[in-house]
Amino acid sequence: MPEKDILPMRTGELKKLEIIKQIENGVIKQKSGAAILDLSTRQMRRLQLRVRESGVQGIIHGNRGRRSRRKIKESVKEKILNLRREKYTDFKPTFLSEKLKEDEGIVVSKETLRNILIAAGEWQVKVKRKKHCRWRERKENFGEMLQLDGSHHDWLEGRGPKMVLMKFVDDATSRAFGRFYEYEGTLPALDLTLRYIKKHGIPRQMYADKHTTYKAFREATTEEMLNDEEPKSEFKRVVEGLGVLLINANSPQAKGRIERNFGTDQDRLVKEMRLAGICTMEDANNFLGVYWAKHNRRFSVKPAQDNDIHVPIPGDLNLRKLFRVRIERAVWNDNTIQNEGMLYQLNVGRDL
Repeated sequence: MPEKDILPMRTGELKKLEIIKQIENGVIKQKSGAAILDLSTRQMRRLQLRVRESGVQGIIHGNRGRRSRRKIKESVKEKILNLRREKYTDFKPTFLSEKLKEDEGIVVSKETLRNILIAAGEWQVKVKRKKHCRWRERKENFGEMLQLDGSHHDWLEGRGPKMVLMKFVDDATSRAFGRFYEYEGTLPALDLTLRYIKKHGIPRQMYADKHTTYKAFREATTEEMLNDEEPKSEFKRVVEGLGVLLINANSPQAKGRIERNFGTDQDRLVKEMRLAGICTMEDANNFLGVYWAKHNRRFSVKPAQDNDIHVPIPGDLNLRKLFRVRIERAVWNDNTIQNEGMLYQLNVGRDL
């Protein structure tokens, strides 16, 4: 046999060979030998037969030294590396694996892809240090609590206007629903809420930070003092009108799920819009319909209780009247009011 075809025996194979020799020489019984090697007596007989027919080589597995049928061809590896350098420059292995299958017809696991990138010097393994924090269990039902926040980021990578992604993330399922706006404020938050309840219904609770959109830091109005109420933001007034409890988080860590969700968007959504050539806010919002459907299929989880507890919008609820922003202004003697540099004349006697 040529030198290159000789394969070294491993420790386990040497042990098997020694046990077989003892069985063949009558030192131990076949049943005892099978027990030592953790094999059935049938497997033991087959192993003995291979040794009688092929000698020592009968111990070595038939696939040793052969090329794996699942091994990726060098030409495919080179194509993958070229695609990443030219089209998917900053894509991480997991997302790159999905896009190669989806857009290029190349099926390769994220583990194999990671090894290819590491071997080519285009990926480094990062060891993440675990931070100690108190874990809050998810709510049990879809619609029980929504986390709300806005993310300021260069979403279009300089190709278009600056935008803020405002979105809801359901606490029980991690399903996301969001939209791009020019800024994070009361009107965008109300618009997003109105769009959400028209699609899913009214949630039980909302969890937001202490941004001035969601929490008022002004002095209480006369009406609020008379009713012994704390100052409310316009957003809080509206959602309470829907019967929703608004909770203000004390730290970003308290809203960990939506913060991590934004991290995924800042990686994947930015790259998806780059590939789609999106340059305007209108096109970005149109694209979100496709993106959220794919995102939720990929990242949503099954809730502890398979219930949707969103409340249908009551038929007698006037959404147009509720979703108004109220601003308190003094009426001057000539029945005029001033707001944001503009002077308005009031029609005396008209029901406002």
